[in-house]
Amino acid sequence: MARAELNEYDSIINNIQDGYFETDLAGSFTYANVAACEICGYPKDEIIGLNYRQYTDATNGKKAFSAFNKIYKSGDAGKLINYEIVRKDGTRRQVEISASLILDRSGKPVGFRGTTRDITNRRQMEENLQRSEERYRTIIDNIEDAYFEVDLKGKFTFVNDALCESLGYFWDELIGMDHRHYAEESTVRELFALFNRVYRTGAPVKAYSFELSRKDGRKGFCEISVTLIRDKQGKPVGFRGIARDVTERKQFEEQIRHLATHDTLTGLINSFMFRELLQENIDYAHRYGKRFALFFMDLDGFKIINDTLGHEAGDQVLVECAARLRRTLRASDCIARLGGDEFVMLLRDVSRLEEVTLLADKILSTIREPVDLGGSEYVVTGSMGISIYPQDGEDVHTLMKTADLAMYSAKEKGKDNFQIFSPEVKPLLHEKSLFGELLRFALERNELFLEYQPRLNLKTGAISGVEALLRWRNPTLGSVAPLQFIPVAESTGQIIPIGRWVLQKACLQNVAWQRQGLARVSISVNISQRQLLDEQLIGDIEDALAESGLDPELLELEIAERTILSNLPRIIDVLKGIKDIGVQLVVDDFGSGYSSLSQIRYFPIDSFKVDRSLISGAPANEISKVVIRAIFEIGKLLDLTVVSEGVETPEQLAFVRASSCDLMQGFYFSKPVSPDEIAALLREHVPRPL
Repeated sequence: MARAELNEYDSIINNIQDGYFETDLAGSFTYANVAACEICGYPKDEIIGLNYRQYTDATNGKKAFSAFNKIYKSGDAGKLINYEIVRKDGTRRQVEISASLILDRSGKPVGFRGTTRDITNRRQMEENLQRSEERYRTIIDNIEDAYFEVDLKGKFTFVNDALCESLGYFWDELIGMDHRHYAEESTVRELFALFNRVYRTGAPVKAYSFELSRKDGRKGFCEISVTLIRDKQGKPVGFRGIARDVTERKQFEEQIRHLATHDTLTGLINSFMFRELLQENIDYAHRYGKRFALFFMDLDGFKIINDTLGHEAGDQVLVECAARLRRTLRASDCIARLGGDEFVMLLRDVSRLEEVTLLADKILSTIREPVDLGGSEYVVTGSMGISIYPQDGEDVHTLMKTADLAMYSAKEKGKDNFQIFSPEVKPLLHEKSLFGELLRFALERNELFLEYQPRLNLKTGAISGVEALLRWRNPTLGSVAPLQFIPVAESTGQIIPIGRWVLQKACLQNVAWQRQGLARVSISVNISQRQLLDEQLIGDIEDALAESGLDPELLELEIAERTILSNLPRIIDVLKGIKDIGVQLVVDDFGSGYSSLSQIRYFPIDSFKVDRSLISGAPANEISKVVIRAIFEIGKLLDLTVVSEGVETPEQLAFVRASSCDLMQGFYFSKPVSPDEIAALLREHVPRPL
């Protein structure tokens, strides 16, 4: 072979991923590509002439000799599985080798050639999997699940006591019974298809859930796993399986699913669900040429009731308003609470504008009726904006925006009225833009500041940490509520520099308290979705810790539950990066999203805060109590610290304490206060169990 051809051959061989080698009949290397050298751990100039006995122990050397000798005698290619080598550095690796004879021109064997692959990691994974399967089998052998065997017609041939108890029948009643006796006709068809698939494919079915009827008529849910029974000749003769009563789990899942799509306080659908229904209605109206109206209503004077009478009175007003809206609108219309004191309504199939105005007047009149709060009557009015599809928008965002702008127009016209969107209200967009412009200069003009709300350990009564809360006081606007300016900062991207400032300020403040000789406490900072997706976030956290000298374990970052679920794979990577720094992670508003209950185990978090809307519903609301206790149990099972936020009454405190909660935060102990007031609390507070 010419030198150019040899060079090309060598180049090709050195670029394949598997190792390639050639040896003489004694097993010494005569050629090895780069991959083979890397697998053996020897440089190319040392591997040539190296004999297999030099990189194997006695046992594996015998395996190699036996395998290659078999190839030599038979002339057939062979494969060595689980062949262990000892690399130059002393480490051991499992390799898989495929080899064949090298023959000279006369057909005489002169050596061996073959390929090799490092399978160490694969073998380790196989061993781990085998151990996992053994652990799983051990668990299954010891659980008290129902067990059954049926013939090919689905009739029970064997059942254990657990199945008898689950269905409510005696053993001799169940033997010979088929699924027509404990399932509805539609479920019977599903079960037939399920067992038929197992019969045809031989593949088992795991965790199939269906509804059943017990002997006493009560409905329940069962989850079964089914495999095929074969005789000695391999012929299918029946089925065996295990069954589990999952009725309570199904009911719990339904409660959580309802909470994910409905407002806990009022029972109305929430913003997330409403937007989905609005999109469906847009699609329907577009397809069939229909019109509909969107009502956006904000309560006037609600903040005064909240501030003067307390949140319980405010909640009572919201519940009463929701009930009135239900009574006023048709069953086909849609009502939702967006949050706070904002309600949105969808009036389907509008043919005349008069329908819209008449209903708007009726709604405002209903809301205007006095509300009895503790024996005194209070009047709350509403300001309402209305947009019409398709003239005021053809997508969810535009329709919501135009209705919102019309509502602001109603506020400007004295409140307690409604306005239908028109081009004249568009200048309000300019006002919102000005709002964002003022916020842009808030940092450099020192208009932003932090207040801190303490958190108590329920067992010891000690202050365990504080949450940093952003505030804005503008010379023109006065004090601006976070719910007003934080969404603007988020949408404009100003949350990035503002969030960076909050991190630095909070860390420096914590160190300042420590230098006063006060107790070490953790400090929590809220991180928004925009910040989590910012590539500089990790660097900002490291800079804040380095500049302040704060121990990373004393910094907690709070991320809203829905923020995590919005982009789970990307955000989990960010959370892992934060955890690598040593910072604590807290899921805020936990319990407001259904998926979190099944996905929280994937989050690298240390604690979670139970959503204040759930706490506000307890202990009076039975569903809230059940859900909160279940959430607390999840936290305990996952070894997480559980925090109840929004604790405002002695009854709420007693409930969360009795439910094994770890920490509490809320107005019951302290509202958000200045750094000096926190210092005073840390000096003067006497810890005692709550």
